[in-house]
Amino acid sequence: MPHHAHRPAPSVDEHADRIRSLVAFDGDEEVALAGLLDRVLAYDVASPVDLPLFRNSERDGFAVRAADLPGVLRIVGEIAARPVDELPHLAPGTAVRIMTGAPVPATADAVVQVEDVAVDGDTVTVPDTVPAGRWIRDRGSDLAAGGTILTAPRRLGSRHLAALAAAGVPAARVRRRPRVALISTGAELAEHPTRLGEIHDANLPALVAAVRQAGADPVLAERVSDDAGAFAAVLERAVAASDVVVTSGGISMGDHEVVRDVLGDRGWFGHIAMQPGGPQGVTVVDGVPVLSFPGNPVSTQLSFEVFLAPLLRARTGAPGPARVTGTLAEPATSPAGKRQFLRGRWLDDGRVALASGPQSHLVAGLAAADCLLVVREHVTELAAGDVVETWSL
Repeated sequence: MPHHAHRPAPSVDEHADRIRSLVAFDGDEEVALAGLLDRVLAYDVASPVDLPLFRNSERDGFAVRAADLPGVLRIVGEIAARPVDELPHLAPGTAVRIMTGAPVPATADAVVQVEDVAVDGDTVTVPDTVPAGRWIRDRGSDLAAGGTILTAPRRLGSRHLAALAAAGVPAARVRRRPRVALISTGAELAEHPTRLGEIHDANLPALVAAVRQAGADPVLAERVSDDAGAFAAVLERAVAASDVVVTSGGISMGDHEVVRDVLGDRGWFGHIAMQPGGPQGVTVVDGVPVLSFPGNPVSTQLSFEVFLAPLLRARTGAPGPARVTGTLAEPATSPAGKRQFLRGRWLDDGRVALASGPQSHLVAGLAAADCLLVVREHVTELAAGDVVETWSL
């Protein structure tokens, strides 16, 4: 139902809770090893083999019988890190030259490093004793067959892919990426502005990039004018293709607000206690949540960061902004009762300064920032030297 003027505007947290209650992601899919980077594992993976696969040498040197040491041993062969059909037998008083990773003969119980011995023709002198098991990697000593090699949920990095590859696991089941449809609205938007009143669309490319950065898939990205029929047609395709739809623009109180005109009686539209990003809308169309953000580009990007990005990251494991406190380099003001997101930049001396004004159209100012300054609802004035909460950009 529409927001009524006499009621307090919902807070940022209340609106976030509203969205969180509607947006959900599920499903998993099998993905080949080469495509698993940055995906979130849906189920634990057990190793089908022992790791290592066989008993092997941890050093370049000589495989020996520990009981023969110290002593002068006869060299009876060489084992390289390559396939072999048969391993030499070590009789008492013999040794075999061995390379790192090569299989160790069953009759050897230690390896001595090449730098710790003296070789003379077909003999090797080992001056010291070594314990049994020295420099030998036993089969399954890393992980026995059937053991859990990776636990879910886990965002997969290169080290996890290495473990899967070492175990011969060709694919794994991972969470399906959230599918996000994006609709940018406004009769003023043009591919190549030539007439007074036309502007480039900053929102659509920014939202596509933000969705990808959050680990999700932008499955539809379309621009539509302020025509109710055209918007409804795009919305129908968007809902059919996605888990959540994001619209930008068309939700203010004036005329020609196409999103509000089409969806206004099907959900909640109004202002929340946030700057920039006050106008917001939330509807559900055929079971799919539709989040409607304001059209000014800074408002659009901050609305995505505050309300949808955390939900996408929770599903995909994508990293979120670093949230740290900083010391303000200059005074700032904030409207009473609203949570304000000022654009900031870190200075060389470790303080944080304002990167631009607070207005929602200052897209170049947002680009110049490297953090947001989060000013809570009860704060109206900040002095130089005050401690402020920051989110990295």
